[in-house]
Amino acid sequence: MNLRSGLLAVATSAVLLGGHGVFAQQAAPYRLTLQDAIQKALQANLGVLLASTSVDEAQGTRLRRLSAALLPRVNAQTYANYQNRDLRAFGLTLPGMPEVVGPFSNYDFRVYAQQNVVDLQSYRSYKASQQALAAGKLSYQDARDLVVRSIAALYLDAQSAGARVQAARSRVTDSEALEKLARDKHAAGTATGVDVLRAQVQLANDRQTLLVEQTLYKQALLALARNLGMAPDTPLELAQSLVYQPLDESQPASLISSALLERADYRSLAVQRQSLVEQQSANRARRYPKLSLNGNFGGIGRSVGGVQGTGILQGQIDYTIFDRDRDGEALELASRVRRVDDQIADLRRGIDEDIRAALLNLDSAAQQVTVARDGQALAERELQMTRDRFQAGTANNVEVVTAQDELARAQENYILAVSNHVDAKFALARAMGDTEKNIVQFMGNP
Repeated sequence: MNLRSGLLAVATSAVLLGGHGVFAQQAAPYRLTLQDAIQKALQANLGVLLASTSVDEAQGTRLRRLSAALLPRVNAQTYANYQNRDLRAFGLTLPGMPEVVGPFSNYDFRVYAQQNVVDLQSYRSYKASQQALAAGKLSYQDARDLVVRSIAALYLDAQSAGARVQAARSRVTDSEALEKLARDKHAAGTATGVDVLRAQVQLANDRQTLLVEQTLYKQALLALARNLGMAPDTPLELAQSLVYQPLDESQPASLISSALLERADYRSLAVQRQSLVEQQSANRARRYPKLSLNGNFGGIGRSVGGVQGTGILQGQIDYTIFDRDRDGEALELASRVRRVDDQIADLRRGIDEDIRAALLNLDSAAQQVTVARDGQALAERELQMTRDRFQAGTANNVEVVTAQDELARAQENYILAVSNHVDAKFALARAMGDTEKNIVQFMGNP
């Protein structure tokens, strides 16, 4: 039996769990690829949904600022009056003039319009809202990237758990064969009862380990389904197994330069700073005069049939003479700009660190995979040699049990090394920006 190929192929959940749990009752488990998992998570994750509403809110703010800065305001009004007037209340008391006149009626139908001609404050506020909308979209993309990274890690956990189940199953198969060999040799008089008992203890331990690994695998699938917005009882089957795929080496400097252009969180901070600069311009524009045009046109008359067209067009200049609030706002905006500048500088260093750390982990994990692969091959060879010695009667099965334990450690070392390498690729994909695209590219299609 080729133990190495058995380790590299992760058993599907339908095979692993058949006859051992409630999932065995499901006939057609859902085959889940990493890309499918990412798409489902992006549709169900609360953080992504909340970030999407923030983008919609920013879009509404932009439209309001546009209306205030550039678009005219038009409204219509109509009324009909039926009234009388007390002339005495208005100071009109002439001989022969009645104190109360009326009743009389009048009708008025009118359209009012107002348009800002020069309003730098409103214009700059509109430009700031445009930048805020762009920053909101980038923050939304960053939220998606964080979810992609998280789901990729959960998918990897399930892959690693599946690989451990497969390795444990292969050890149970070997232990069953070795236990049968011990019984056959004991029946033939070439092995002692202790050899049989030792083989049975090893088989019981391996079966116990298999049950534990199967439970951990089920728990990993439950956690994955929960974060995908799927029902916990949904039977899942991983379509991609845990395999080692080397990644071409890249220079940190080039990756850092490209990450500063791709990282949504870094770009969002830069755009937020631009929005604050526009707000500072709007603050300075508060001291400038504002020019607007307004007017109305409609008809007024004593009766509907006697309505006559009337209207007015006027220009208006507003100038603020005293406004201490502008100085306070200027201080607030300046402090926000400094805060964003500090965040940008810190994030730039963080991106540099993330990329260099991911590359170091990639290189280390690749070397660990090479060593673990060699160690696993040696452990397999040792197990085969001790088995042959026991079968030939030149040794008891103490060496066989020891070799089985060594193989179990070698298999775990290999699984851990490959998992570390895949996780380092996920970390590099996140550090570079455009996480979803990079992860799919690094992992390939199933």
